[in-house]
Amino acid sequence: MWLFLLFVAVPLIEIALFIKVGGFLSLWPTLGIVVATAFLGTWLVRTQGVAAMNRLRGSFSQLQDPTQPLADGAMILFAGALLLTPGFFTDAIGFLLLFPPFRAAAFRYFKKRVKVQTFTTGTPPPHQPRQPDNVIDGDFIEINPNDKPSGWTKD
Repeated sequence: MWLFLLFVAVPLIEIALFIKVGGFLSLWPTLGIVVATAFLGTWLVRTQGVAAMNRLRGSFSQLQDPTQPLADGAMILFAGALLLTPGFFTDAIGFLLLFPPFRAAAFRYFKKRVKVQTFTTGTPPPHQPRQPDNVIDGDFIEINPNDKPSGWTKD
């Protein structure tokens, strides 16, 4: 139900903000701001996304917990989607998600509320023993020689 309310409330908020800002600034400056925030947001998402990817690679190479860099990457990706969506409310949320202290606070908030059941690191489980190279695995069907041919073979 809350998702339905979100899908109804956000466009209404955006329409109201467009009317207010458009009435204050007029049409072209309002559209200019929307386009400028899309370009600025794309640039910020690209630069912060590369940095988050490097932090994720570093956590994997050093065998550290990757949840913080993964959460940063997800929030940056979501921020990019919000910044490319035309509107002032979505832009404000998108820019907040690009602000590292806000992402850290959001990560702490969700970390307290999400319970991870299992998390393991180390060697993968052992694999099945490999078959010798001269063994061919397959299925077969026994054919009764008294049956009529299928038409796909010469008789």
